[in-house]
Amino acid sequence: MDPHQDLGAFWMPFTDNRGFKVHPRLLASAKNMHYFTPDGRKILDGTSGMWCVNAGHGREPITKAIQHCAETLDFAPTFQLGHPLAFQFANKLADMLPEGMDRIFFANSGSEAVDSALKIALAYHKSNGQPERVRLIGRERGYHGVNFGGISVGGIPNNRRAYEPLLPTVDHIRSTYDPDVAYSRGQPPQNNAFADDLERVIAERGAETIAAVIIEPVAGSAGVLVSPKGYLEKIRAVTERHGILLIFDEVITGVGRLGALTGAQALGVTPDLITLAKGITNGAVPMGAVASKRSIYETVTAAAQSGIEFFHGHTYSGHPLAAAAGLASMQVYEDEGLFARATSLAPKWEEAVHSLKGAPHVVDIRNLGLMAAIELAPRENAPGARARDVFHTCFDEGLLVRVTGEIIALSPPLIVSEHEIEEIVSRIGDVLKRVT
Repeated sequence: MDPHQDLGAFWMPFTDNRGFKVHPRLLASAKNMHYFTPDGRKILDGTSGMWCVNAGHGREPITKAIQHCAETLDFAPTFQLGHPLAFQFANKLADMLPEGMDRIFFANSGSEAVDSALKIALAYHKSNGQPERVRLIGRERGYHGVNFGGISVGGIPNNRRAYEPLLPTVDHIRSTYDPDVAYSRGQPPQNNAFADDLERVIAERGAETIAAVIIEPVAGSAGVLVSPKGYLEKIRAVTERHGILLIFDEVITGVGRLGALTGAQALGVTPDLITLAKGITNGAVPMGAVASKRSIYETVTAAAQSGIEFFHGHTYSGHPLAAAAGLASMQVYEDEGLFARATSLAPKWEEAVHSLKGAPHVVDIRNLGLMAAIELAPRENAPGARARDVFHTCFDEGLLVRVTGEIIALSPPLIVSEHEIEEIVSRIGDVLKRVT
């Protein structure tokens, strides 16, 4: 297909549709660390597609598992029925998750996983004899997908303002962004003011009205905002003390990005619910999941007199192809030791990205695990324009980055080599010298 024709029908998500269709940038194939354009140009993937292709592209074991499943079981419902792959994948995840988080609810995306987790939290308190606990607490600059529950607890203004009013019983605590600790490496120094803001909301609303707090261990879509030291521990202690469920949204930080299946394990703090997606199938088939403590599952199921206990689900929950892809992906991660590889590469990654300190327009750099953000100064009266030009120029010169606002966000596949890390950073540095 001529890339300049037949582009009108697809209403593209989170895209300047008019601008894209004047100057389309298309991807036609992918293998390992690279995409390829329709004209055969090689594009080094600095973002794991979109935080999801953690084992690299076109991995044969995953492809073969999907092909085999498509030939033998293309679809099977999971309402009052089941198929073996869904149970096998749930058991596999349960074995890899923090102890006690061994009940898995499947969805089709991170957005659906978040809304499922919020519903589970509300159902838990109702089942536990506390139906007045209906309030949900998110965080400023938090991203929790695009469904109505997710944008209600989310704190990115552009994702919310066109769809208000949203859920009414929602509050937000401060983000962990601190301009006074620019160029921090790993977790910034402890700052109790961020976690103390949760105590403020509890005092205003009453702990007895609050069902759950949802946060990302690292706020990815807002620009890799890393939780300071002690923050997650304090949020966990406060929620436990007040009987509030804690949800970690790990759609981005999960599946090896921080060196373990979850950021909870990497950072040593266990919540009550964890949302996962993206990397659990290596991006090959859409899938999301909520990992729940067994006690939550047992409370909800025991409260029903008979029949259906939790009135929620999706046609494609636990879809056979997704479960097959998930099982194969976990096997690749294990066989190749990719989570440990991420840990071993993290210091090299940190040194490389922080070498851009002093590059034109750079005002901050943040990193944790194999995640990084390079924040740029905005052009006068043109917020986001400079980062957008960096994105376009990088792509045109053979590198895929991701931008959010004025921030270049990076998250390479866990198979990235040290040479490729150097190449990613070097290319960004060259582009920054030429973008005004």
